[in-house]
Amino acid sequence: MLKMIAIITITLILLVIAALFVLGFMSKSDEANGLVEGRLSRCPGTPNCVCSEFRADADHFIEPLVISSDDAADVMTRLKSVIREMNGSIRQEKDNYLAATFTSAIFRFEDDLEIRVDREANLIHLRSASRVGHGDRGVNRQRVEQLKKSFR
Repeated sequence: MLKMIAIITITLILLVIAALFVLGFMSKSDEANGLVEGRLSRCPGTPNCVCSEFRADADHFIEPLVISSDDAADVMTRLKSVIREMNGSIRQEKDNYLAATFTSAIFRFEDDLEIRVDREANLIHLRSASRVGHGDRGVNRQRVEQLKKSFR
């Protein structure tokens, strides 16, 4: 009986690990949402996303990065540098928009980081979201806070 319980336990553990690798693979087949009517996308109902565009969404809201008008000229260059230092890969770049991805070490989950620079308001809006799954153990919020700290 003990042997049967051990076999079942090991089988379940292996199935969970295999499922996590499959989710990691699935996360690579998606891409960032991009701008919607000139703004970053709203976060879904899951807790694995943060965004500075929608203050009323308290569960997902994170403060934007405030910049001075002196910083406006080289903002994109500095942001790209910080993203690369954080081991992110830049996927898309437009005038006021950057999309980058970050990949987790073990299961290779891919997360999106999107940035919209609002030069008129001297703000950098940020959105970081997991592509798959439900929770993220705060990884996306930590990523945005690290980017803000490194940028300053």
